[in-house]
Amino acid sequence: MSAVVRHVTVRGRVQGVGYRAWVDHEARARGLEGWVRNLRDGSVEAVFAGAEDVVAAMIAACRRGPSLARVEAVQEEAGHSDALNLRRPGERFSVLPTI
Repeated sequence: MSAVVRHVTVRGRVQGVGYRAWVDHEARARGLEGWVRNLRDGSVEAVFAGAEDVVAAMIAACRRGPSLARVEAVQEEAGHSDALNLRRPGERFSVLPTI
């Protein structure tokens, strides 16, 4: 499979329910690179990089999220590899501060 980078924004009740920690755990378990962070508008933003099928499965999982989350919408678009530069040094996947 070819490698892809996807940028995702998740809306709904996705803050205060462990969504970022869940994304971090799921992405690391799948061997993905990228990051996740809360946005001030109440949504969660993430970048996933890896094999196309693994990234697609991660995005499908984001449509459900952890048990306390109520996902209303997932916006997905092509990402750019320079977005990976936001990760913390030495990390394959990072939980970033809210912006």
